[in-house]
This record gives sequence, structure tokens and C-alpha cells, in this order.
Amino acid sequence: MGKRNPSARKKKIARQKKKNVSAMMIVGAGLLLIGIAAIFAIPKTKESGSVDDAASSIPVPVEYDAPELTLKDLDGNEASLSDYRGQVTLVNLWATWCPPCKAELPVLEAYYEKHAKDGFVIIGIEDGEPPQDVAAFVKGWGLTYPIWTDQTAAAEAAFRVRALPSSFVIDRDGVVRLAWTGAISEKMLEKYVTPIIEE
Repeated sequence: MGKRNPSARKKKIARQKKKNVSAMMIVGAGLLLIGIAAIFAIPKTKESGSVDDAASSIPVPVEYDAPELTLKDLDGNEASLSDYRGQVTLVNLWATWCPPCKAELPVLEAYYEKHAKDGFVIIGIEDGEPPQDVAAFVKGWGLTYPIWTDQTAAAEAAFRVRALPSSFVIDRDGVVRLAWTGAISEKMLEKYVTPIIEE
């Protein structure tokens, strides 16, 4: 039986290590490319936190009676959609942990401040977080429109959606006219909601 050549064995180990390093480099490069692709696939937001027009969702025109929905506001008081009959109401289903929801918050707040005097209101319905956490979040973001909390997904059931953010525009007669899934830009609000306010 012949003796093993230590030098040949070392060369074989070195070749194997080199193959392993090459494979790891290929895998690493692949992961890097996937990461770069993911960055470009995520909707972009402007530095201000507002939604870029190109990333904004476009509403679907609909026509059905607004659902009956009663929840609690941040002070623990009951509030209903029917309380807002006579105003144009944008109902926004959102969550504190949802990046596109957070991206559109400054847009919604600015639009609300601009049009509140015209009989327009936004009702933000936060999906699932404890009221005290939502109150702290709302204060930190400087939101001034009414915020309700929904720990049982009643709003999702009422509007028959499961995606966040989702928004619905109810006209002064209580008819849902627009439905959005995804973040909304200022341009889309002005294009689609302002004409309903001006009716």
C-alpha cells in the first residue's frame, strides 16, 4: 500500500477552499443584486415623507351606501360614520407599523388642513394597536383629523378589505364614491377628491 503524499493533500484542500470562496462570492453577489432590485421595487417617497406621484395608487370609482360603523376615538368616546353625514369624508384604514401608511400621513394631514373649511373631514382608523400607543403616535406625527381605534378589524369587515392602507371617500349624501388601496399622493387627492368636495 503506497504512502499518501502530504503535499498533494494540501493542494487538494487549497483547491477546495478556493472553490468554497468562489461559491460564497457568487452567492453574495446574487444576494446583493436581489437587494438592489428590492430597493427599486419599493415605492419611493420624497424626503418630506410624502408619497411620490409615480408611487401613488389610483382610486377606483364605486357607488354604494357607506357602511354602518361605530368605533371609539382616542378619548374613548363612541363615534359613527353617520355622524359625518353632510360632509365629504375620507376614511383611511392604516396602522402605525405600516410604511406606506406612514408615508401618506403628511399628505393626508396637509390636505385635511387645506379643505376642512369646505366641509371635508378625514377619519383615520388605526388597525389593531392599543389606544394609548396610537395616541402617542398621532401626537408625534402632529395629526389633527379625527382618529379612531379598531382592535377587532371591524372597519376592514365593513369595507370588505384586508390591505393597508385603504381609503374610501364618502360624499355628503353618504355614498361611497372612491376606493383606494395603497398610499395616496397630494396630486391624486386634488384630482379625484377635490371635485367631490366642490359638488
